[in-house]
Amino acid sequence: MQIGEYRAEDLPALMRIWNRVVEDGMAFPEETPLAMEEMEGFARQQSFVGVAREGATPVGLYILHPNGIGRKSHIANASYAVDADRRGCGIGKALVAHSLQKAKELGYVGMQFNAVVAGNRSAIAAYEGVGFRRIGCIEDGFRLKSGELSDMYIYYYHF
Repeated sequence: MQIGEYRAEDLPALMRIWNRVVEDGMAFPEETPLAMEEMEGFARQQSFVGVAREGATPVGLYILHPNGIGRKSHIANASYAVDADRRGCGIGKALVAHSLQKAKELGYVGMQFNAVVAGNRSAIAAYEGVGFRRIGCIEDGFRLKSGELSDMYIYYYHF
């Protein structure tokens, strides 16, 4: 597996992978899948879009951007999506590690996650496995697809 910057020809696969996570309703706050034109604009808005590939096939991605504007823009934020058929193979952890390296390279001083769903055990294991610290909990802060409320955690990594 190799991780590198996205290419235009990756976008259909990236949209499929991203939209599956949206449709699952267990990790991303979005409720509506992206159409292709939206995916193109979404990718262009990021500081970096990383793609994990097995051969020429995208199997996961991350988006990297500032966590906030102005005086908060030196802290990065990222989101990760792995192809449903390839989950549990270490792709997510590799994407997280790559995103930390890329964020530091781009001049960010840390990375913050604002909404890690308490039941997303694989994401939590990946984040904690590379050194993120849980710094807070927002009780009932995330509405799952089922309508049930879940706690969500805030994580931080300082370079």
